[in-house]
Amino acid sequence: MANELTILKAEARAESGSAASGRLRRTGYIPAAVTRINGGSTLLKINAREFGALLRAHGEQQQLLSLDVQGTPLPAMLREIQYHPLTGLPINADFGEVDLTRKVRIRIPLYISGDPVGVKIGGGILQQLLHTIEVDCLPTDIVESFTVDVSSLELDASLFVKDLQLGDKYTIVTGKGLVVARVAAPEEDGNGAAGDGTPEVITKGKKDDAK
Repeated sequence: MANELTILKAEARAESGSAASGRLRRTGYIPAAVTRINGGSTLLKINAREFGALLRAHGEQQQLLSLDVQGTPLPAMLREIQYHPLTGLPINADFGEVDLTRKVRIRIPLYISGDPVGVKIGGGILQQLLHTIEVDCLPTDIVESFTVDVSSLELDASLFVKDLQLGDKYTIVTGKGLVVARVAAPEEDGNGAAGDGTPEVITKGKKDDAK
């Protein structure tokens, strides 16, 4: 859990526009802005090297952190990053202020684990059809991912969103009827379930003919 927020130092800036942004980048800073809860916006500058280290350590999307704006902590989420088309380096960052006592809606990666019965015994094919889950939770309860055990899935069985047990801290927003994963029969082509993309074949099983 994100109980201890990652701290990123930032400084307020007065100048805006492409010329001012170019000057900032030449001095080792990245122009940034944070949208405030009250609807306003604060212009900031952040150290390019420190920001790059943060991205390498914690990832890019929907990250909760504390902006240290010249000694004043500001809880915020990283919303968007713009990259230079040639160098691939960050050239701009946008943040959104959050209230740590109010829930936010966020999409979190979903992974599956385990060797399903339907694969080991039934020779089925394990497919994952849903790779992210949208939930409402407090900012401090945001996790990098959820992992779901599919060991009990039998041949032709499916795990639905409604079957997920993520805990009381999370309210699932994604449709409860969507299929997270299933064990398809070997002759199926994997096009029969609903999800958020093309089914990913995780593993295939083989019947034990020696039995």
